[in-house]
Amino acid sequence: MAATSSGQGGKPPKKKTMKSLYLQFFETAPDGKSRICKLCKKSYCMTTATGNLGKHLNNRHPGYCQLSEGDTAQSTTISSVFSRAKRSQSLPRTRAQAQPQSQVQPQSQVQAQPQTLAKVCPQPKAKPAIDIDHVNWLLLRWLISSSLPPSTLEDSMLIDCCKYLNPPVQLWPKEKAHEIILEVFRSMKEDVKASLQCVSSRLSITLDFWTSYEQIVYLSVKCYWIDEGWALQKVLLDVRRIPYPCTGPEIQQVLMNVLQEFDIDSKILACTHNNSQHAIHACHELRQELESRKLPFCYIPCAARTLKIIIKDGLENVRPLLSKIREFVLETNSNQEMMEDFKHWTEVYQEGSWKLPFDHSSNWGGDYNMLDVVKKAPNAMDNTIKKFEGIFGPRDWVLSSTEKSAVNSLHSYLEPFYKTTTNLCSCKIPTVGLVFFFMDHVIELINVCHDNTRQDWLKKIASDMSETAHNFASQAYNIYTFTAAILDPRIKGELIPETLNSTSNLEDARNQFIRDYNSTFEAVGNGYNTQDTTDGGDAFSFAEEIVRKRRRVSMITAADELSQYLAEPPAPISTDALEWWKGHSSRYPRLSLMARDFLAIQGTSLDPEELFTSKGDSMRKQHYCLPLSSIQATMCVKSWLQSGYQFNFQSTIIDFERLVESATAPDAVGAPEFS
Repeated sequence: MAATSSGQGGKPPKKKTMKSLYLQFFETAPDGKSRICKLCKKSYCMTTATGNLGKHLNNRHPGYCQLSEGDTAQSTTISSVFSRAKRSQSLPRTRAQAQPQSQVQPQSQVQAQPQTLAKVCPQPKAKPAIDIDHVNWLLLRWLISSSLPPSTLEDSMLIDCCKYLNPPVQLWPKEKAHEIILEVFRSMKEDVKASLQCVSSRLSITLDFWTSYEQIVYLSVKCYWIDEGWALQKVLLDVRRIPYPCTGPEIQQVLMNVLQEFDIDSKILACTHNNSQHAIHACHELRQELESRKLPFCYIPCAARTLKIIIKDGLENVRPLLSKIREFVLETNSNQEMMEDFKHWTEVYQEGSWKLPFDHSSNWGGDYNMLDVVKKAPNAMDNTIKKFEGIFGPRDWVLSSTEKSAVNSLHSYLEPFYKTTTNLCSCKIPTVGLVFFFMDHVIELINVCHDNTRQDWLKKIASDMSETAHNFASQAYNIYTFTAAILDPRIKGELIPETLNSTSNLEDARNQFIRDYNSTFEAVGNGYNTQDTTDGGDAFSFAEEIVRKRRRVSMITAADELSQYLAEPPAPISTDALEWWKGHSSRYPRLSLMARDFLAIQGTSLDPEELFTSKGDSMRKQHYCLPLSSIQATMCVKSWLQSGYQFNFQSTIIDFERLVESATAPDAVGAPEFS
């Protein structure tokens, strides 16, 4: 009968109106064909079941039920961050008690009551409050990795973005974030200290200094060593404020405090400083302190900083020209039409292909790029300036023939310097031997220019450069750096600078090798111990005689190791020095122990890229902008994470990758369904 009436044109029965508590979080789209989530604007078909809408709210907006009741405040604790991780066993233990079961409805009850959702305030499978703490921990890692202060968490735009993604979220206040970072710093510092106690070789350190926006002088101390697998290891020990008046005694006291806190003051072999007089004074005082305890120690200047000063001397006379060229480069970089015009003229005059925008940084790489433009694309530069002369104003920005000639001469002279810095920056491990090899080449270039050039201004530049280079050599060349250089299999005795390669240095290195490393290896290799005694006097005398005989044989063998090593030709310059020793340590068992100690001595006090390329710009910004309250903990924790140490909070290791995985894992009810 119903079918008949329908066929006769009667109205179809009215559909049952969809009523559900979930629907208050959705609104009908203007087209009337879909529903849109009010919280995230996700669209669903009108025929989507309310169960799927509930799954969307459960997965994307946990705690939405409390939000509907106006209760947007959710308390979070540090310890609760690990409660979810316990379920997946991806994060460490928590120190706080678990959330009471009465606060979370079992999954079975949620599945068993789908028809009562419209009548009763629903109890969906809500994610625990840990999810909000997940956000805070991830933001904390972001602050550290980006070198940002904890006050960043109170930025209104950041808070708005987080609330847009998850309305119930509450970011930690800056005081809480600061305290957690400090606690992480203290925990990880103990890990670093423990790892250094396991190092069997000697250690070397480097010093770096800078002044922040608060006009506070800081010292950073990095430690280097070569592990038993012949890999160079480095770790930032600490970042400390240098108290007023920031001179040698204050630096020496702060440095000694750092070394003693990590209990490595008796294991330090060398220090590479930043070439400042205050640092030299501090290192001199440190050497006297260690030598009074019969501990060997040396300090050397930074070769990269010396090279930067040498290049600065070379550019001094053309600074006005560089400013003129830089203005052209800046305007070209900011104007797409000018870049296209420059490319056009380089094709017309066959002046090569150029990567645009130009490098306009204030470091050596940027300065050399300015010279390169004038040297290799003068016509393209002139024609571009003439076409866009309105941008540059009434001043004549086209270089005169005299100015171009000066730039060309300086470019030709500085090109080998640019190749040297490029090689230093790309070098995997800038050992003392390799750094001295490059510096010796630089000194030779300076001397040739000084002796052969006919241009007085260029001769004056070479003279200033020569003085800086020879000051470096007088400070850097000593028995320790000689030993480090000859133990580089690419350098040995053939490529060492002549002023360093002396018979007396070789004899001193041989004596030190026999004295310090023969006995070290003997205890391991021979199994004899001179402290062993027996009750019988004859037996004791006989044992001593055997020991003395073995020691004499070992000393001869040790001397033969060094002689045999030096007698062989150097390895190719492209060889990895540590890989070479890894493959030859069994052939030179005693000498390899010495190589592990001396190859850890650094030829530069910081990464050459930080001085000669734009990489240093971001580092200097971070150094300058961090406040006193957070700079030590932030920089140290960031560096320790980069060095492979685990994020440690109160003896609990936090694995952020697994934390993200646990936060994004599908729920037990099922993964969200999207239209």
